[in-house]
Amino acid sequence: MTITAALAGNPNAGKTTMFNSMTGAKQRVGNYPGVTVEKREGTVTVNDNPMNIVDLPGTYSLTAYSPEELVARDFLIKERPHIVMNVLDATSLERNLYLAVQLMELGIPTILALNMMDAVKKQGKEIDRKKLSELLNVPVIETIARSGKGKKELLNEAYNYAKEKDGAWEPLHISYGSDLDEAIDEMTEFIVESGLLKNQCPARWVAIKFLEEDEQIIDLAMENGVGNKLTEISDKVSKHCYDTFKTYPEALIADYRYGYIASVVKQGVIKSNTPENRIEFSDKIDKVLTHRFAGPVLMLAILYSMFYLTFSLGEIPMGWLESFFEWFAVTIGNILPDGLVKSLIVDGIIGGVGGVLGFVPLIIVMFSMITFLEDSGYMARMAYMLDRVMRTFGLHGSSVMPFIVSGGIPGGCAVPGVMAARTLRSEKEKLATILTAPFMSCGAKVPVVILLAAAFFDNSAIVMFWTTLGGWVAAFIVARILRSTIIRGEATPFVMELPPYRMPTLLGVFIHTWERAWQYIKKAGTVILAISVIIWAAMTFPGLPQDDIKSFEDQRVTLKLSYQGKILDEKILEINNLENQAALRYSIAGKIGSSFEPLTKLAGFDWRTNIALLGGFAAKEVIVSSLGTSYAIGEVDAEESSGLSMKLKNDPSWNKFTAIALLIFVLLYAPCFVTVVVMAKEASWKWALFSIVFNTTFAFTISASVYQIGTKFLM
Repeated sequence: MTITAALAGNPNAGKTTMFNSMTGAKQRVGNYPGVTVEKREGTVTVNDNPMNIVDLPGTYSLTAYSPEELVARDFLIKERPHIVMNVLDATSLERNLYLAVQLMELGIPTILALNMMDAVKKQGKEIDRKKLSELLNVPVIETIARSGKGKKELLNEAYNYAKEKDGAWEPLHISYGSDLDEAIDEMTEFIVESGLLKNQCPARWVAIKFLEEDEQIIDLAMENGVGNKLTEISDKVSKHCYDTFKTYPEALIADYRYGYIASVVKQGVIKSNTPENRIEFSDKIDKVLTHRFAGPVLMLAILYSMFYLTFSLGEIPMGWLESFFEWFAVTIGNILPDGLVKSLIVDGIIGGVGGVLGFVPLIIVMFSMITFLEDSGYMARMAYMLDRVMRTFGLHGSSVMPFIVSGGIPGGCAVPGVMAARTLRSEKEKLATILTAPFMSCGAKVPVVILLAAAFFDNSAIVMFWTTLGGWVAAFIVARILRSTIIRGEATPFVMELPPYRMPTLLGVFIHTWERAWQYIKKAGTVILAISVIIWAAMTFPGLPQDDIKSFEDQRVTLKLSYQGKILDEKILEINNLENQAALRYSIAGKIGSSFEPLTKLAGFDWRTNIALLGGFAAKEVIVSSLGTSYAIGEVDAEESSGLSMKLKNDPSWNKFTAIALLIFVLLYAPCFVTVVVMAKEASWKWALFSIVFNTTFAFTISASVYQIGTKFLM
């Protein structure tokens, strides 16, 4: 018999660290059906028998206020695992017991893992686990997840307890006072008669959830034709509670639960060997790191250091990968004969894959540091400090990290930034964050900024600063517009615990980093490979007519008769570039770029710029190289674009306001295709397509306005 065990716990209680310690590399990662919440499963062997462990999303309760809570509860009710291992942060025992009590009210066999017991001892406290086990009538095990201590005992006890219970659920009954108890009993009797959720969960638990205004339970009751009667009872007791206590049943239920927990804990469960006013280590650190003035300054310094280290540490392995793909391209190019097949493989396939995989070292370093900040407890402090600013624009404090990862500090990437938004509890705030995070200055936009700054401005650093600031301002403005119109809704209260600081484990950092990096490789690599081939084809076919090809060949023959040596090479290169430009304009991409020119001229963009911007819809990385090809100087590397800078500077169709308009457009227009795919996965294709249309329209409106005003009134 295979025992299925669910691993539950509050966020930051060490649950996932325990899961990693138990399962190691034997994990399966996916998503729960219909939602973006991650699902992790692993298998271990206990007493020579297999045990399947499911790591439920971190949650504070079993009331469906968020996707995580809904997923966790639905799994428990519908899948009915044999046992729940509830991992608790023992340094905050009373708060963590709130979820444990709800699990016990549901009736599912539960075992408590008092985690971080080393931190409890450092606080000068002791927890009598035997006393706690006796009072709650459930097994209690002491653990330290980061070192694996207690893991074996927890697995053995969970296996034995699951076998002992043999699928039987025994709900805990808590009195919620005479007023609520009377209503709960009446609702319970009616629920039993109606058969609502029969064989899934206790009728009394359903009644309590109805009083807590649990939307899912209310909807199920309405669908089964029993909602009106239950609503009548609920409304009556709700009015009575407000008239009597100036509060509602939901708050009373929470108060009674905490009262029950307090009555348990006060019976000698926790003993303190230090004065009660002792300031804990985390509180001392927070006096500095979350200080009203020093906190934001230190946060900026930490974030800057994170990105500085990302590029410093990732530069060397990134160079290795780039050198490898350069060598590989040259080797394959020498083997294959000249022609379309060689161009496809070398320029389309190898160039596309190399361009994506070259960023993997940066992704790995960046994700390892983000994981470290998350697991150490500092990420919660960042959200806490920025919540007030974000809330003004309809966002949430937790939106800050998706923005930063997307390029809030230049060099990020919108793909992991959008994925990072899944931590938000409110679907509407999450959606607003997903739609605005791509406005940040991702690493793929930085070469464009450098190129245009070098060509038209004296101080590149100032241009980079204002471009970055512009991304934040645009994100805030658009978020405010969206939250006031099509994503209207109440702001979610910022109730994020500030977990104690702790040193993350190397295993935990490695597993989380690799999972994210592998997702990037799979999603970005395959998509951009396909896009690179499409771009190559669009810029290659249908090719120049034979008469035009012969004309350019005749010019080269004439040059060979008139010049020699270096001068001949320069003249031949000029003819080759002109031929490339003619072929490009005649290609599918060239014709598309030319067709948009009457409109894009409003922002100062000609057909050659349009080709680069069309490529940017697929991947912003190709904008600079596409501009180089469009301007007939061959393939241009983002870091060696001085020639292109001079070409743009000397081109009569370009000026400072053309450059500003292009900077604005590149910063704000449609996310790259990989980001769009991820947005569709995290939200829906409807919102992903909305982002393409809205962002491009918004970007062009601003760009055209700046160009028109600048050229007509400021030149």
